[in-house]
Amino acid sequence: MQPVLEMRGISKTFPGVRALNDVNLSVAAAEIHALVGENGAGKSTLMKVLSGVYPHGSYEGAITYEGRPAHFRDISDSERRGIVIIHQELALVPYLSIAENIFLGNEPARFGVIDQDRVYTRARELMALVGLDESPDTLVTHLGVGKQQLVEIAKALSKKVRLLILDEPTASLSETDSDALLRLLLGFKETGIASILISHKLNEIARVADRITVLRDGTTVETLDCRNAAIDEDRIIRGMVGRTLAHRYPVRAPRIGDTLMEVRDWTVHHPIHADRAVVRNVSFDLRSGEIVGIAGLMGAGRTELAMSIFGRSYGQGISGSVRIAGDAVDVSTIDRAIAAGIAYVTEDRKQLGLVLGEDITKNTTLANLPGVSTGTVIDEESEHRVASDYRTKMRIRSYGVEQQTVNLSGGNQQKVVLSKWLFTQPKVLILDEPTRGIDVGAKYEIYSIINELADGGRGVLVISSEMPELLGLCDRIYVMNEGRFVGEFPRADASQEAIMRAIMRSKDLNG
Repeated sequence: MQPVLEMRGISKTFPGVRALNDVNLSVAAAEIHALVGENGAGKSTLMKVLSGVYPHGSYEGAITYEGRPAHFRDISDSERRGIVIIHQELALVPYLSIAENIFLGNEPARFGVIDQDRVYTRARELMALVGLDESPDTLVTHLGVGKQQLVEIAKALSKKVRLLILDEPTASLSETDSDALLRLLLGFKETGIASILISHKLNEIARVADRITVLRDGTTVETLDCRNAAIDEDRIIRGMVGRTLAHRYPVRAPRIGDTLMEVRDWTVHHPIHADRAVVRNVSFDLRSGEIVGIAGLMGAGRTELAMSIFGRSYGQGISGSVRIAGDAVDVSTIDRAIAAGIAYVTEDRKQLGLVLGEDITKNTTLANLPGVSTGTVIDEESEHRVASDYRTKMRIRSYGVEQQTVNLSGGNQQKVVLSKWLFTQPKVLILDEPTRGIDVGAKYEIYSIINELADGGRGVLVISSEMPELLGLCDRIYVMNEGRFVGEFPRADASQEAIMRAIMRSKDLNG
């Protein structure tokens, strides 16, 4: 196939770090080309070079696009040539309509005035192409994440895209939305659009990619051809991490003790629509040394349950009781929940878990400033020592605790979030999507840390949309659907089929 894109000898250096070293990438016309590697391997940096975020002259090497040298000065420059990148963090304005978002900065106009008829006519055409049947007037804030992703793709199509770059497009999507998005990519391929797909979901990559380029430590390892023979996940992993992961989940012999946490008759109402219960009369328990999972489909109420227990940080009209080690505790505020021994690692580490502009030190101590203070004054020496200790214990890869968290890989950012909450000395740790957007090697490290926490006598509650993760990690799994717990399985009886049967059975009973 004729290359539409050639990147040759691409190197990119930041102060103290060589992020890319002589990287090569070739993408053919009408090809789905996957780009894989561990967090920090250089995937996003390479795409920022390609799209002009890092302009020509700020890197070494050469880019040829559609047979001509490409010297992109910024994103607008690359978009004019038909290269459009969709980042993992969607760039939509929530309180503008779908149509306004699609053409934002690219509005059809006549005599300097936006042509509203043209905007809405063209928006409907683009929405039909991506499978959105909402009104173009619908505010983006009223759409789920899956449909917001489709708006981003419609926006790309409005720019006459010929090479579409998708950075972790399914990381926050349900299985149904992910399948729809992958089918859309295959449809684009039929129309001649080439795609570069960055994803940690190797099963999805193996399903749709024509070729796979593997990066490791900022260099190109190999390009695998999937067109003639299927490439299995273990083969991809071997290229990514430089070794075979014989076990995706670390081996553990549970040492489960007495009941540590009891939640009884927990009910939570929607923060705006007070008459709508999103968690309904839920009761569960968690023992010391135990890892318990909560499975469920998107919208089942899992995150709402976790956030409401952690200082009522979600919802209103909350009722029910919480006991820790047999004693009733007050969890009515976040400070009181922390004092009771509960910590919550949010599913959105970048928006809610970290202060990205601050360094590792400040983020590590943020939830327990009294622990590094003398009176009301922070002891900077003590703060540095605590952060350095956690950096070592959690195996955080950085040049030091002075490094800003925004410049860490996803896996290392997650370790900083875990450090922050472990410094509060919790008895119970609630982990919401703990490995979202993290590569397989970093996942294994996070799993090892979770096991160590349980082995140290803590109770760990894990919410995950990845069923294999729950099955590989947890001693027991609760199943949640439509705000209720509808099943409970010990490790020996848990399977994807059993969990889905519990969900479907509850739907039938409620239907």
